[in-house]
Amino acid sequence: MGVVAVLVAALAGFAVGAVWYMTLARPWMKAAGIPVDENGKPVNGASPLPFVISGICMILVAGMMRHIFAMAGIESPGGGLVAGLGVGAFFITPWVAMNYAYAMRPRNLTLLDGGYSILGPGVIGLVLGLF
Repeated sequence: MGVVAVLVAALAGFAVGAVWYMTLARPWMKAAGIPVDENGKPVNGASPLPFVISGICMILVAGMMRHIFAMAGIESPGGGLVAGLGVGAFFITPWVAMNYAYAMRPRNLTLLDGGYSILGPGVIGLVLGLF
């Protein structure tokens, strides 16, 4: 059952990311400095590699969160949600912000990616708590 929980949670995190970045595509591409064509689509953006890497990373994050939740006794959807939001807000987002600061990336990019860095693990935690 653990593998199923991890895969479903990873899929949920991936789906929330798809909605997040589809909704915020224009400001994200502007902040990230991604060149776009006349239709507003990324130039040379047809590679599936980012999606494959993202899927693998989602599985890794969901798997580690499941392990941490089991060790901490987090077993409810509410507990999973709060713990997931905490993982995002206090582990992932500060790391993203630190790296973006050194790379001199725009503040808006930090906010956009940081928002998903909080929401994604929150959804993963919620789903893990349902199992």
